[in-house]
Amino acid sequence: MTFKFLGFAGSLRKNSYNRAALRAAQGLTPPEAALEIYDLASIPLYNDDIREKGYPPEVQDFRDKITAADAIVMATPEYNYSISGILKNAIDWASRPPGPPLQKKPVAIIGATQGLWGTVKAQFHLRQMCVFLDLWPLNKPEVLIAQAQNKFDAAGNLTDEMTKKVIAELMTNLVTWTKKVSG
Repeated sequence: MTFKFLGFAGSLRKNSYNRAALRAAQGLTPPEAALEIYDLASIPLYNDDIREKGYPPEVQDFRDKITAADAIVMATPEYNYSISGILKNAIDWASRPPGPPLQKKPVAIIGATQGLWGTVKAQFHLRQMCVFLDLWPLNKPEVLIAQAQNKFDAAGNLTDEMTKKVIAELMTNLVTWTKKVSG
């Protein structure tokens, strides 16, 4: 069985380190899983008046991709000690009824920043959200990519061997965790 993982980054920046980290994770995913990366750029701002009339096509596509996925990989930057508005917006759309697709999904969290703390506060907030959303976050290893500008080359390729090792371990553990909670 091949597990389907869906990854998305809370950054729209063309040269985003979080999007680059997802691409690295895609290449470090074990053969028994495949990671598809979803671009959140087309997701409109959450508005419950719109949702009550039916999900916009871009949002429905996102929700369908989550539903079809066996697990989720979220890459979060850290903005003002928390997750980005882009990521929060996507989570808001994916957490609403009917049948919120995030519910009971295994999730791995990655974060990259140019700062010294590697998105530790953003990931803490995201994990708090996971509790309420009934997501099942993988606890270890924590992928906190600090000083990302020194770990990716100009083309966005991950060059830091220790970070590659930790991401590979995370993706292997996500396969194991997904087997365990879906079994």
